[in-house]
Amino acid sequence: MDEKERKQAISPLSAESLQQNGKTVYYIRSVTSTIFGVSAGILGLESYYGFLFYVGGTVFVSLLLFGLLARGRPAEYFTSAKDVWTSNALTGLSSFVLTWTLFYGLVDA
Repeated sequence: MDEKERKQAISPLSAESLQQNGKTVYYIRSVTSTIFGVSAGILGLESYYGFLFYVGGTVFVSLLLFGLLARGRPAEYFTSAKDVWTSNALTGLSSFVLTWTLFYGLVDA
């Protein structure tokens, strides 16, 4: 038995666990993008600064997902290591913009 087969026998990736892990990442990114939108609106960020805030927050969340959720070994929980960094990274953008403009309008008014 080679190394890959042995590793697969010890900790197999099932479709159900991959799907659940994907749902968890989607939920975390959705909630944090809304929180980032509220924060950007309260801080009064405009234009590129607001989007840079979102990008910085998304990178920070990806670091947390990599370090805490995947424990530094994303290949054991996802189909590839880049899924932690790229999956659902832009799905929260509309929520971010919506809450950003809402809270910016509420604070600025």
